[in-house]
Amino acid sequence: MKNWFLVTFFFLSISSVFAQGKITGKVEDENGPLPGANVVIQGTTNGVATSFDGSFTLNSSKATGTLVVSYLGYESKKVSYSIIGSSSDLGTIVLKAESNVLGEVVVSTTVIDIAKDRKTPVAVSTIKAAEIREKLGSQEFPEILATTPSVYVTKSGGGFGDSRINIRGFDQRNVAVMINGVPVNDMENGAVYWSNWAGLSDVTTAMQVQRGLGSSKLAISSVGGTINVITRSADAKQGGSISSTIGNDNYLKTLASYSTGKMENGLSASILFSNTMGNGYVDGTKFLGQNYFIGLGYEINENHDIQFTFTGAPQWHHQRSFANTLADYIKYGNPSENKPNIKYNSDWGYLNGEEYSWARNFYHKPVASLNYDWKINDKMKLSSVFYGSWGRGGGTGNIGRSPFAFKTANGLVPFNDFYAYNTGTYDPANRDALTAITGPSNLAPTNGEQISSRTAGFTRRASINSHDWYGSVINLNTKLSDKFTLDFGVDARTYIGYHFRNVNDLLGADGYFDNRDINNPNRFLYNTYSASPSFNPFTNVKDQEKIEYNNNGYVKWYGAFTQLEYSTEKLSAFVQGAISQQGFKREDTFLYLKTNDLYMTDYKNILGGNVKGGVNYNINEQMNVFANAGYYSKQPFFNAVYPSNQSIVAADLTNEKILGVELGYGFRSSIFNANLNAYYTSWKDRYQRSSDPSSSNRNGYYEAFGVDEIHQGLELEMTAKPFKTLNINGMVSYGDWFYDGNATYKKYDQNNLLLGDGTLTLDKVKVGDVAQVTYSIGANWEAVKGLKLDANYRYADNLYANIEPGRFSATNNKGTLLLPSYGLMDLGLSLKLNRTKDSKDSFNFRINVNNVLDETFVTESRTNQFTATQAEFDGGTGDGLINPFGSTTSASNKLKGTGSGQYPTYQDYLAKGVYDGVDVRNQVFFGFGRTWNFSVRYDF
Repeated sequence: MKNWFLVTFFFLSISSVFAQGKITGKVEDENGPLPGANVVIQGTTNGVATSFDGSFTLNSSKATGTLVVSYLGYESKKVSYSIIGSSSDLGTIVLKAESNVLGEVVVSTTVIDIAKDRKTPVAVSTIKAAEIREKLGSQEFPEILATTPSVYVTKSGGGFGDSRINIRGFDQRNVAVMINGVPVNDMENGAVYWSNWAGLSDVTTAMQVQRGLGSSKLAISSVGGTINVITRSADAKQGGSISSTIGNDNYLKTLASYSTGKMENGLSASILFSNTMGNGYVDGTKFLGQNYFIGLGYEINENHDIQFTFTGAPQWHHQRSFANTLADYIKYGNPSENKPNIKYNSDWGYLNGEEYSWARNFYHKPVASLNYDWKINDKMKLSSVFYGSWGRGGGTGNIGRSPFAFKTANGLVPFNDFYAYNTGTYDPANRDALTAITGPSNLAPTNGEQISSRTAGFTRRASINSHDWYGSVINLNTKLSDKFTLDFGVDARTYIGYHFRNVNDLLGADGYFDNRDINNPNRFLYNTYSASPSFNPFTNVKDQEKIEYNNNGYVKWYGAFTQLEYSTEKLSAFVQGAISQQGFKREDTFLYLKTNDLYMTDYKNILGGNVKGGVNYNINEQMNVFANAGYYSKQPFFNAVYPSNQSIVAADLTNEKILGVELGYGFRSSIFNANLNAYYTSWKDRYQRSSDPSSSNRNGYYEAFGVDEIHQGLELEMTAKPFKTLNINGMVSYGDWFYDGNATYKKYDQNNLLLGDGTLTLDKVKVGDVAQVTYSIGANWEAVKGLKLDANYRYADNLYANIEPGRFSATNNKGTLLLPSYGLMDLGLSLKLNRTKDSKDSFNFRINVNNVLDETFVTESRTNQFTATQAEFDGGTGDGLINPFGSTTSASNKLKGTGSGQYPTYQDYLAKGVYDGVDVRNQVFFGFGRTWNFSVRYDF
């Protein structure tokens, strides 16, 4: 027995010695190698990370065992090994991406709320980085969503970054925009200025549009929906990209980026820089913008991960801020053929031979964020993000003498004449303008200096809207069991908005006279301030000389939220609740004496919140149904708390109430997918402020109170893949959006002087400024490997003009003006060529042609001038409308007659006073005609 034991022991010892050897292999996903993947022998700390090409070599002292292969964003995989001789080659190990991966980004933090297919019960559309990079081209960032159900996107005036978006009939002030889980809607008015995010498309890896309630746990007011943007991260795959894009109207964009990938020490970095410039499609809309992104990451261990990002997009661009009448577009186009010049812009001209504009926007809004994810144990995870944003900039306009009556023969602004007038060298005989400028009696030199005041001379001012914004979102995610998950978190923000005007360009004058500061009246000012963005995000705005007004808005937000989620293979459901307190404080150093309590108010604190829930049931592997419902008590915006630009809290202040219900059905198969949604949203007690489009009250505004709306509709989104190389997509959305009951309004001039008030007869009037019916159909075809052709046609119908409040003060209004429908065709061609047959680096070529058929179309109207009927024309009632105070249309606006701008006969009116069924007195914006862009990109 003793000898047998010794022989056995000796044999096992020898076997153990010879079993020591090397395990080799390669880790990939469906796209290629995964450098930095973790390979660990199960039950030990013995492991390695894969190299650049995904390969690994691991020493083992055991002849058999199991490897655990893992990579962030991928499902871990266990692989058995058995060493024969001195090594074991496992070949290629393929990892499968987790369900929470969008494009190249991995959503590992619970701060970001991503809707998952066949699980999250909300209506959602997802667009990944490859599609954004290819199809967007030189278009604005929101335009990539133009083929999404119930989404309406326009370029507005056409300036760089001036586009806007509506979802389910709600404008972007009432659509929550989230970037990596951080809310970015302005804390005072809810606005999102896309020019501030002009470089967002460069760093976006995926974007989800969650229509309706959305899946965000925060107490945000996603009345129309949520745009959830996921950007690059520091631990993106190793590699880089260099690209250049050219396009119509001297468009030029250059970009370079590089990511280290996650290194063996856990560190990672990613950087991106780009520069964009051009003349703009619309006349007088030159622009220049940069974009930068810096990401740094550190995975301390598998339980602790830190990500820091800093991104910004400083830019300036000239705008078309004023919507001209159709008559003006035709006047400066081809009047004989009643053909408009859709590029016409009345805000610009030339000064000393260079393009110069009254309307110039300039801004820099960098955002820094620090994400920390702590995996406390297998069931609990704490995710936090701390962020700051520092916006600096504003937009310019005119002040002093009204310049709008002065135009050159081409309809441009005669800035050289204004400069000469301000310097006292103006000669009417050599003027550029059609009308001579006559000097006002109160324009006189002071101490030998020419002074431009509000009523004398011409000056370009800047309206500054800067801010300092800090916040944090912290979420604790706990798996209570295999089926239940509980989230609890807090959302805190603090914001200061700085609002004032300064002098940007004296246009030759020696100084500016201001008498608007009650604490420092009758000041002569001589400093001017640049209308270009500062790269320093901490520029001090407090010490600048201010004119016209100077007020600061303070907003504090404290929120708490919780969500309980239930999930099985068949059934998933959630219930969520959130509460928030917003505090609003106003400081006004011009309107009130320092001794006045209204100089700086106390915080007006208002509670709000929401509750929502939903359930999804997977009928089988192909079909699922879902339903959700929710109620919001939404705090009003800052200007509703302090209306009329004063520091007195509104007497009838109330929260807005939103009730939403939604049903959905989904179908999935290997060749066809479809989603069908039905929704109903009720919005009550809304406050709405809108500008007055009338030229007689330029820069004036309306305030409407107690506005109620109903938004309901159907959405169908489909994709089909009949062949491996062909994808077909389509969507149809039908909306029925209207006002429910009447409201009240007040009308003010630009100096906050009350001009009148009354009742708005809005009941059953269609919600305007949006197309209520849209559909599209498109296809992507890979003709040969690396060569792809895509086309898309989209159509907008039931397009209504913006509500002009003054037109609805009488019961005999005609409702909302219906604008002509339009359809647009876009084409694209992509070519990808690998540098060598087996290399991963490649050259990519892309050409886009938008509006291929060069369709001329109106995207929006600021006014509601209806085409006159024969009876109205003959009766001398002109446009058949009522002015804001109930009296009939003034004689100067009547159509019938022989005077200037009038028509002798009804047929003459139809021929010259109507364009495509729309009265030419309407103030409109046209969409762009045919445009193109071509890009070359090298990925390595």
